Amino acid sequence: MQMKPYRIGTRGSPLALAQASETRARLMAVHGLPEEAFEIVVLSTKGDRVTDRPLSEIGGKGLFTEEIEEQLSDGRLDLAVHSSKDMPTVLPDGLGLVAFLEREDVRDAFIGRTAPRLEDLPRNAVVGSASLRRQALIRRLRPDVSVITFRGQVETRLRKLDEGVVDATLLAHAGLKRLGYTEVITDLLDSESFPPAPGQGAICIEARLDDARTAELLAPINHADTQAALLCERAYLAALDGSCRTPIAGHATISGDRISFFGMILTPDGTVWHESRASGATGDAAALGAEAGTEVRERAGNSFFDSWA
Repeated sequence: MQMKPYRIGTRGSPLALAQASETRARLMAVHGLPEEAFEIVVLSTKGDRVTDRPLSEIGGKGLFTEEIEEQLSDGRLDLAVHSSKDMPTVLPDGLGLVAFLEREDVRDAFIGRTAPRLEDLPRNAVVGSASLRRQALIRRLRPDVSVITFRGQVETRLRKLDEGVVDATLLAHAGLKRLGYTEVITDLLDSESFPPAPGQGAICIEARLDDARTAELLAPINHADTQAALLCERAYLAALDGSCRTPIAGHATISGDRISFFGMILTPDGTVWHESRASGATGDAAALGAEAGTEVRERAGNSFFDSWA
């Protein structure tokens, strides 16, 4: 192993730091290395700095990765730890997602102040969410409630909820579990009626594709089933040109050597949606995702995507 510590790039939010620490702990355990063999490097991204506007107004998924990837590309970092759902489908030249930790629960958690479940909210209740997917799905199921953009770290959103800014909010169950905040959850939303974002619940690790040493370091902690599921979901997203500007849901599950995929695309107002289903051999994960995305794009027609502009 190299003498200087491996440098792990991450955002500075409590959740991002928890994910980087989990990655470091797994690497320490599998290689028998001390904590000093790894240095967690915290970087601020545009997505962290600009919190007064929806993500759709200031860019795409790269908002949370650009500064980190710049240092990864030039060698200042050896690897970077991300939430998979934040990752663009096209990465900078020379970089790739080389490992995935075993996926957590993919479901969205409902946190209600005035009602315990989405279906129990009174008419004209206010629900806050920063995700266009969640906003569209809420409107699909409850067109009578008001949905507002609600950004900030998990702690910030929970504080705003307590202060009565909104009646309820939704957050990823996986993130709340990693932060030890599961006691705030009042309901878990079914992944069929309220499907997750592609990549939700999975931690991915990005590295330089020509860095064989780091690839060797990461190989033992890669979870093959999670990797296959994410290949499928990210291919679906890519076929639809998905970004933070688009309401897209997608979830692949693995059973033995078979993969099953369920996806949904929606108009931002939640009034129109199209579902996709595909299944096949796990080895064909990326092809199945791409085919599902292409098929639903053709079925929806060009006019459907005008609402995404």
